Formats: sequence, structure tokens, C-alpha cells
Amino acid sequence: MNILDKIIADKKIEVALKKGLVPTKYLEQHPLFERHVNSMVAQIKQSNSGIIAEHKRRSPSKDVINNTLKVPAVVKGYEKAGVCGISVLTDGPYFGGALEDLLIARAAVETPLLRKEFIVDPYQIIEAKAHGADAILLIAAVLTRAEIQSLSNLAQSLGLEVLLEVHNLEELEKSIMPSLDLIGVNNRNLKTFEVSLDTSKTLATSIPSDFVKISESGISEVSAIKDLKTYGYSGFLVGENFMKTNDPGAAALAFIKQIES
Repeated sequence: MNILDKIIADKKIEVALKKGLVPTKYLEQHPLFERHVNSMVAQIKQSNSGIIAEHKRRSPSKDVINNTLKVPAVVKGYEKAGVCGISVLTDGPYFGGALEDLLIARAAVETPLLRKEFIVDPYQIIEAKAHGADAILLIAAVLTRAEIQSLSNLAQSLGLEVLLEVHNLEELEKSIMPSLDLIGVNNRNLKTFEVSLDTSKTLATSIPSDFVKISESGISEVSAIKDLKTYGYSGFLVGENFMKTNDPGAAALAFIKQIES
């Protein structure tokens, strides 16, 4: 069993337990459930940088990245830097995140928030809405086409935008459907953790122009972003490059200034 399979197996157990403790009807009564979401798509289309910054404490591939920073300071720094969106890791066992991180981030900023999670059940989308998310992530590698369709339809019915993540052409071809807003190419192989920007370049022409194209993972140089823009990418998810510093917001600001210069 590879690490992705293990994460998904554990996630299904976790979600089943949570559903038994806090039924959906209670999540739907949360004050944030009726909140009007902010569009990350619109922010990216209006931006010259397209940066989606990430709050991430650790990962299976890098272990601890940064455990010392507080969520409000990180997300406020990102917002001040002018990012288009903020990805908040909510997985606990493997990434050190929590749903409370999303809630605290929502209280701190107006910037569009993406719930970065291994979504395997509609319950997690209801959770995302109730905790202030503007967008959710679906990972093609762990979902069937029917699951992607039902989950993305639910998300859009709640006003959430949907970022669909793929790693290869097979995943992309099975996933294309109108209920998606953004398609992200993860340059990191979730089974081996090897990273290559060629993954984004190879898949670029196969992504229909209807969708906002996002390149994810392994982006640490401004030159990489300028190169990827020539392939039609307008959004770039950057996490570790900012989070490994003592001031992610300042790092994001310097990075964005270089892109725009």
C-alpha cells in the first residue's frame, strides 16, 4: 500500500466517525453556512501573479515544514501580499492541519480560501462550507468519474468553486465536466513524491480553455512561473516555498513583486 492509499483508507475511517458524531444537519446550521463565497477564479483572472499561497505545517514527503507559526499571522501576511487565494490544509494525521485552521483563517481574512483535503465523501464538502471555505479540492487519483461529478455538483450547488487536481492524462480525460471551475496539475507524484514541472507542460494543451489552469507543487522560482504562463497557466499554488520561512507573508510579497516586475 503506497502513502496515498493509506491516507485515503484512514480518511474514510475518520469521516465515518465524524458523521456519527456531528450529523450534516448540525453543520448546515452553522452561521457561516449561508455566507456568500468569494471567487478565487475571479481573483486569479484579475491578477498578474496568480499566486495561491498555502498554510501547511508538514507533509509526508518533507516531514515538518513549519510548526511554529500561527494561522492568523500567516494568512494575514498572505492577504497583505496580494495573493489570489489561500489553500488551508485541514488533514491532521499527515499534514498537521485541522478544520479549525480553516475557521480561524476565515475569521482573519477576506481572501478566497481553498479547503485542501482528501475529499472522499459529501460530508466533507458540507464541512468546508460550514467552516468558511470558498473552494474545495477534488483529487482525480482517488475518485471515480461518478464521484467527481456528484461531489462537484454538490459543491457548486452550495456556491463553492471546485479545483480538480490531476497528475496525468488518464485522470484528466476521465474528469472533464462542466461542474468544475479550475483544473490543477500537481507536479508531485502522490505515490512517489517525485516532482517535475514537465507534468504541467505536458498536460497543458489537453486542458480545455473553459477552465482556469493551475500548476501545483514544486514551484520555487519566478522563472518557472513565467515559463508556465506561456503554457496557458494563470494560477500557481505555492506552499512549502513560503512556509519554510519565518515570515511566509513577506516571502510571498517578495515573490509576487518579482513576478510583476
